[in-house]
Amino acid sequence: MAGGLLAACGDPDEEPRHDAGANKGRSIEAGDRYVALGDSYTAAYLTGETDPESGACLRSLTNYPRLVAERLDLELVDASCGGATSRDVLSPQEKEGGTAIPAQIEAVTSTTDLVTISVGANDIDLYGIVIGTCVSLAESDPDGSPCTDLAEGTEDKGERNLAAVGDTLARIVRTVAAKAPKARVVLVGYPQTFPPERPCPDLRIAKGDVDFAYDAAREVTDTLRSAADAMGIEYVDVWSATAGHDICAEEPWIAGAEPDRGDGFAYHPFPEEQRTVADLLAATLG
Repeated sequence: MAGGLLAACGDPDEEPRHDAGANKGRSIEAGDRYVALGDSYTAAYLTGETDPESGACLRSLTNYPRLVAERLDLELVDASCGGATSRDVLSPQEKEGGTAIPAQIEAVTSTTDLVTISVGANDIDLYGIVIGTCVSLAESDPDGSPCTDLAEGTEDKGERNLAAVGDTLARIVRTVAAKAPKARVVLVGYPQTFPPERPCPDLRIAKGDVDFAYDAAREVTDTLRSAADAMGIEYVDVWSATAGHDICAEEPWIAGAEPDRGDGFAYHPFPEEQRTVADLLAATLG
């Protein structure tokens, strides 16, 4: 269990339940209002010109919500924001310097026809732990498994943390269904950021911690998939579609520690990944 090092928010407050899956498969047509909720893997900083109106959220003008909206001629409201947790969808997000970003859910209204949701990794600080703690520990033990060793004995806590992420995702979906009764709701998963076998210069973790990083990312993705299944809504499987294109791949779709390209932020998507997500989402919407 890789989730032992991962910390999450507490259990969400209860709220009235709504049939979030009632609009599954509902036809999406030109002119429909599309609201995108998500973190930096949705905002996709540097994959294209930055939206000057996105402020500290650093949204790309060619991220997957934009690509889908242009392809299907939808009216897009992109509320995604770098660093967002699932809690920041429901409550204001605090940025460095005291800047407060409005809760993403405020973008959802009764006239919304489509909502995509992709959050959860920041709740458990997935990338911060792998590229922070694990990289730091690897400096003194590059051939060992210091991150894995540190996580040993905390599997139960990791499972509880991931369960809390699932609970908050469910709350988001129910809130969307209450605010936008006619909206089709789709959860979008994460890509295969980390390699399944060995590290590389672009991922400076210990050799024995590759499984830890890979499994942690997979568990977050599985949490989104399970939440979608439990709520009866659609899920976009980005994980499977990005196999073989992790940070250490010959053709990476995720930038490494020091990208040699200018169209991707460290440990975040390149345009190829965003185009793939757009293709998958458009195909899901039919």
